[in-house]
Amino acid sequence: MSNQELRDRGGKLIGKIKTLSGGKLEGRDAGGRLKGTYDPKADQTRDPGGKLIGKGNLLSNLIVSD
Repeated sequence: MSNQELRDRGGKLIGKIKTLSGGKLEGRDAGGRLKGTYDPKADQTRDPGGKLIGKGNLLSNLIVSD
C-alpha cells in the first residue's frame, strides 16, 4: 500500500491518495476526511456515499475542489 501526497504550490498539504489492498484508491483531504474512492477494475470514481462521480480516476479533482 502506498500514499501519494497532493500539495499546493506553496507546499501545503491538500490531501492524500492511498492505495488499498485489492488495488482500489482512496482520496482524503488534509483533515483526513474521505472524499472518494476509485476502482481501477471498474474504472469508476465514487463519492463517500457511493454515488458515481464519473469514469476514470477523479480523486484529485474531488480533493482539490473542497
